[in-house]
Formats: sequence, C-alpha cells, structure tokens
Amino acid sequence: MNGSVSTEIIGVLLIFVGSIISVISAIGMIRFPDVYSRAHAATKTTTLAVLLVLFGAFLYFWLSELFISVRLLLGILFVFLTAPVSGHLILRASYRSNVKMAETTIEDELKDYLNEEHSQDESD
Repeated sequence: MNGSVSTEIIGVLLIFVGSIISVISAIGMIRFPDVYSRAHAATKTTTLAVLLVLFGAFLYFWLSELFISVRLLLGILFVFLTAPVSGHLILRASYRSNVKMAETTIEDELKDYLNEEHSQDESD
C-alpha cells in the first residue's frame, strides 16, 4: 500500500465517521423531548460531523492531489466558531421566551440566576 492510497483511506474514514455522527445527530433531534435537548444534538454533534467531513476532504485534496484548499480551511474555521455560538444564542432566546423544558428535566440552574438579575434591576 503506497502513501497515496493510505491518505485516501484516512480521508474517506474521516468523511465516513462524520457521516455516521451526522445521522446520529439527526436521530437525536427527532427523539429528544424538548428544544433544549434537540439543540444540544444539533449543535454539538453536527459541528463535530461537519468538521470531520471538511477535514477529511481537506486531507484528501492536500495529500493525494497536493492541493491546499483555502475554502475548506475557511469552512472549518467558520463552522468551528459560529455553530456553538448560534446554538447558544438560540437556546438563550428560547429560555427567555419561556419555552417549557421537558418534564424529565431535573434542575433549572438558570432560573435562580435570572430571578436574581431581575430583582437587582428593579431595585436600581
């Protein structure tokens, strides 16, 4: 097995693992009970899946074709920075809009913090 074939196999494996993680994320988005759990599945696992697929494609083109794709590098950087932030902001907006949590949720740690914040605003 020469170097080109082994690098192609590494790229294909990364793309394949990213695809499997993406399918698992889609199943989690369907099965989880509330918006908070679904957003967790959507942001955490999908970010990892997209990063693996893009990195696998980058490695394939770099090692087998000797071509460094700046677009793939920018895509990796963009997804790495924006996906968790956007998921956080969507969940924060959901929480502040009083979207109900699932009944299986044990503790709401943010509730006390927000009540404390509102009481400080009213006293000022």
